[in-house]
Parts: sequence; structure tokens; C-alpha cells
Amino acid sequence: MPFSTRWRLRLVTPLLWLACGLANAQNPPVAANAPGAPASAAQPAAAQAALSRDARRIHALSRDKLLQIRTLLRTSNTQASIGSGFFVSADGLIVTNFHVASQLALEPERYRGVYVTIDGQEGDVDLLAFDVQHDVAVLRARDRTSPAPVLEFRPATEALAQGERIYSLGNPLDIGFAVTEGTYNGLVRRSFYPRIFFGGTLNPGMSGGPAVDDAGRVLGVNVAKRLDGEQVSFLIPAEFAQALVQRAASAPPITQPAHKEVARQLLVHQQLLTERFLQTPFHDQRHGNYLVPVPDDALARCWGSGRDPDYSALHLERSACQTNSHVVAGDFSTGTVRLGYEAYSAPSYGAARFAHMYSRSFANERIPNRGSRQKTAAECAERFVDQGGLPLRAVVCMSAYRKLPGLYDMTVLAATLNQPTQGVLGRLDVRGIGFDNGLKLAERFLQSFRWEAAP
Repeated sequence: MPFSTRWRLRLVTPLLWLACGLANAQNPPVAANAPGAPASAAQPAAAQAALSRDARRIHALSRDKLLQIRTLLRTSNTQASIGSGFFVSADGLIVTNFHVASQLALEPERYRGVYVTIDGQEGDVDLLAFDVQHDVAVLRARDRTSPAPVLEFRPATEALAQGERIYSLGNPLDIGFAVTEGTYNGLVRRSFYPRIFFGGTLNPGMSGGPAVDDAGRVLGVNVAKRLDGEQVSFLIPAEFAQALVQRAASAPPITQPAHKEVARQLLVHQQLLTERFLQTPFHDQRHGNYLVPVPDDALARCWGSGRDPDYSALHLERSACQTNSHVVAGDFSTGTVRLGYEAYSAPSYGAARFAHMYSRSFANERIPNRGSRQKTAAECAERFVDQGGLPLRAVVCMSAYRKLPGLYDMTVLAATLNQPTQGVLGRLDVRGIGFDNGLKLAERFLQSFRWEAAP
């Protein structure tokens, strides 16, 4: 079974069911969750009433500043995607997520954007600036004749306290504006860029909406949630939206495809990712006498499984690690690093039978040998290398991004070849990497394999 399938099976429950964004696509889910988190039955009635009054007050303070952001096909004027946003300046600047506005950045000739207020007023928007790494964008309401009502940002000097109440606002599932209550739970561990852990409910369509404190001041921007848990959601800290608003204030509208700017920002991301991996020592993971590299716990979360009971004569161990470093590059995510291993030991097989099984497992690794709309077909090179006396079969494959120059997806496969009935298969996948940095990571990966003979 190839690594790509096992990644889904192994990491679906603990890690991978993370919504890359909460912009509602053309076909939203049929069922919608309730707009607010239910109060505990054991909570005193007076406290429940107070919380309810707070939510009503926040909604009343914010309702005229909230917006739905729609992306429409120019030819048919039909809705392609929806998200949320909010006014941040009297002259009509709007904050939302980049993934809500990405079609305006990458295909402005096909799509146009509009905002809709809570009272149903509609107007066109221009995209002024975006930050791919932090998933924020700034729009401007076009042709407004009156000052826009504004949500203020909470001062950076007022730090959030653990357990502080947060109110998230937006238009979930295109069924109406809503406010959901939750709590501040600090920053997310292992997140490559800062993310606020919001203990509350977010739903598709709320992407880009504001999260505010009990004074109605913006402290974050809705961005994502975990699909395998309840009330485990994420916000972009307001500081990144504020910085982009300052840059966008005097910027002209983006009217041509912005692939070069998206690529430039992604190249910055991959450089930071590469530097962090090269500067942080790998840890050794032992499989018998084999030592293979795994990232530091601060960089990636790793999972493993033991012997498969279906193979009584074969001892098989699997492990997999993934960084929480993905960024949205339009209609797909990139910028991640994954490592995985399979360690085999089958002394009763004999050398010929083991070699047949081992080589078939290596051959089953899936490499995208066909191109797609976003990427070229992979080109691969294979070599046999000697890593400190440990012979390895190594394959390195690269696939170029068609419209994002300088970026590639890379896969490295490695198989140890020093024992007749033992071996380790390793796989490194890096999405959205520069060519030279990809080779640096591949070299670091292969050079970290070791064999320790028994004393």
C-alpha cells in the first residue's frame, strides 16, 4: 500500500481533517450546525442569560460592519464562492481571507467580487493586497458615497488572557449572519505561523469574518476548523490584518493575474521552512538496527503503528510525520513537509521472498506521472548511494508549478539495501519548494539514515 494512502488512513483522525478554509464553495454541506455553542445544562440560568445578553450586544455593535463577500463568474453572474469580511476604514477598506478572494487575485478576467451588508445592500469590491502566508486580504468597496461603519482593532498592548471570551461573526453556510461564542485558548502548538486556538464553532462561509472581544474590538480573523473535533477552531491574529491594511491603504486595485506575487510570497514561505528544517536537528527513530530521521516535536507531529497482526511472519512498523505549515495558493494548499517510514523484518521469508515483497512495496509508491492544471508531470532521477556504509536506493522526483515560477513539489523515496531480510523504506514529500532548497532537504534526509551493527 503506497504511502499516500497510508497518510490518509493514519492521520485522518488525529490530524488531517483540518478545513483549509471556511469559505463556502458552490455546493455547501446539506446540514448546518447551530450558529452558537450550546450552554452547559449545569450552567446557572443567570450566567446563561448574561452570556446571551453579551452575544446580543456584540451582534448589535457589529451588525452594520459585517459583510458577506461573494465571488461571481463574470459571464453568467453566478456565485462561485462566498465568505465573510468586515469594514476597517471609513473609506471602505474590507478585511477577509486570501482564500476567500484568491480567484480575484489569480483569475480577475473570469471573476469579480461583491460585498453584501446584513441589510442586503450590495456593491462591487476591488482587491488591493493579500498575504498568502497568513491568509488575509484587503478589499475596497467601490463607489461608496457615505463613510463605512468601522470595526476597531484591539490594541496589541492588551494581551488576551487564557479563557477570555471571544465572539466570532460571519455568514455561515449562506443562511444569514450569526455570532458564535467561545474562548481564547492560547496559540496553536506546532503552527508554522501564529494561529489563535478558538474554543468555539466556525462553519463554512464564516472565513474572513471578525472575532471580537467583549468590547467589540477585533482580535482575530476566522480562518479554519478541525473537522474531527467539536469547537476546535482557528483565528488569524489581528496584527497580520492590521499590517496588511496599512500596506493596502494607498495601493491600486489588482486587475491582472497576480501569479508572480503569489509565487514570490510562497518562495518566502519555502525559504523560511527550509531554514527551520536545516537549523533544527533531526531526532533518530530506531527500527531494529536502523536509525532514520524524524523532525523535532516543535516542527511536526508524528504518529506510528506497530506490528500488523495479519502478517504473522512479518514484523512491520510504520510511522508518519507532518508539519502544520500549509498555505492556500488559490484552489489548493501547498507549503507542507511530510516524512514516512516502513520498517520490515521477516527472517523466516528467506532472501528471495523478502526481496520480492520489499521491491513491490517500493514500486507501489505513487508518484504523479501525469500533469494537471496546476503542475507538470513529475521528472525523476534514481541513484544508488552509500551513506556511511549503508547502501540506499534513492529516487528524487520534481513537479513544477505551471503558473507559480520557481516552485516545485518534490518526493524522495529511499530504501535500505544492506540486509537480506530486513529493510526500511522512507518517503519525504515537500510541497511548494524551490529547486535548490528541495535538493538541500533531500540531501539532509538521505544523509540521516544510519545502520548500527549489533555489538
